[in-house]
Amino acid sequence: MLFIWIVALLIIVWIIVIYLSLEGSNNKNNNNINYEDTEFYNQLNNLDIQQEKNLELKKEFSKYIVWSENLINSIIVAIIANWHILVEWVPWLAKTKTILVLSKLLWLTFQRIQFTPDMLPADLIGWEIYNKNTWKFEIFKWPIFTNLLLADEINRTTPKVQSWLLEAMQERKITIWKETFSLSNPFFVMATQNPIEQEWTFPLPEAQLDRFLFKVKVDYPSFDEEKQILDKFDANTDDIKPILSKQDIFSMQKEVENIEIDENIREYIINLVEATRKNDENISIWSSTRWIIYLKQAAMAVAYLQWKDKVDIQDVKKVALWVLRHRVVLSYTWLSKNLDIDKLLIEKFIYVSDY
Repeated sequence: MLFIWIVALLIIVWIIVIYLSLEGSNNKNNNNINYEDTEFYNQLNNLDIQQEKNLELKKEFSKYIVWSENLINSIIVAIIANWHILVEWVPWLAKTKTILVLSKLLWLTFQRIQFTPDMLPADLIGWEIYNKNTWKFEIFKWPIFTNLLLADEINRTTPKVQSWLLEAMQERKITIWKETFSLSNPFFVMATQNPIEQEWTFPLPEAQLDRFLFKVKVDYPSFDEEKQILDKFDANTDDIKPILSKQDIFSMQKEVENIEIDENIREYIINLVEATRKNDENISIWSSTRWIIYLKQAAMAVAYLQWKDKVDIQDVKKVALWVLRHRVVLSYTWLSKNLDIDKLLIEKFIYVSDY
């Protein structure tokens, strides 16, 4: 009897050893993945715009903004999808010039707000001011009443001001005192975050980050790109001619809504988000259901820009990282390793079947 128990115990130990060795082998293989060679990462840099006016817009854009094709692509997709983007980059990389050039190319109004810790909501939306000549209070509208808004370093202002902006982004309306005003149409916000400073900053809560269609990362330009910047730094933006009008933008947004998306693509989108919701010590809060809706809308815009009648798998892959990287809350385990969120997401995505 004792012999039988010893044999059973040895078998159990043997099974445990095999399981741990296989698990370690899988982890080792995952760690050896070159994420920059995966299809998801490469598709992110492979948006081939074929729609004539947007292709012309991109070419004209590149005459003044040299680096970061990702940023230009994401702006065009977001405007066509009628949503906003959050950009994370270091200072001095021409944020203001980017939106200024865009406003001229689209013939739209433009405002820039530099967020600071001492701002009040009224500094963003407007005031009710007493006019001694008419003996009445009059409402003065502030910078948010524009078509293109650069919300520079949004994480520098207080949550109270952030909430007013993010409500306006979602509702497209603003209430000043007792009167409600509709914002300009189209209304596009490019908010920026400075990742290198933490003092006097207020990180956006996860629920408010969810208001942005994309989170785009911009790094320093390459050597060749900086040589081009030296040549184009003094380019005169006053001579820029509009390429698209408001009516063109409205028509494109309407056409995007008519792009077909088959059932298998819908299931693929859901499976991508489900892949991030499996128990994982690196993730503390899973992505929201809104991600599925945003990914669908972004993929439809990408398909439209490539003159497709329907969305395919590659269109989804082109925007999956942009849409999800700010919707997953990482655990302290992952943050302590100082690793890239994109690597974690790609590791989840590559095991989802393409059907």
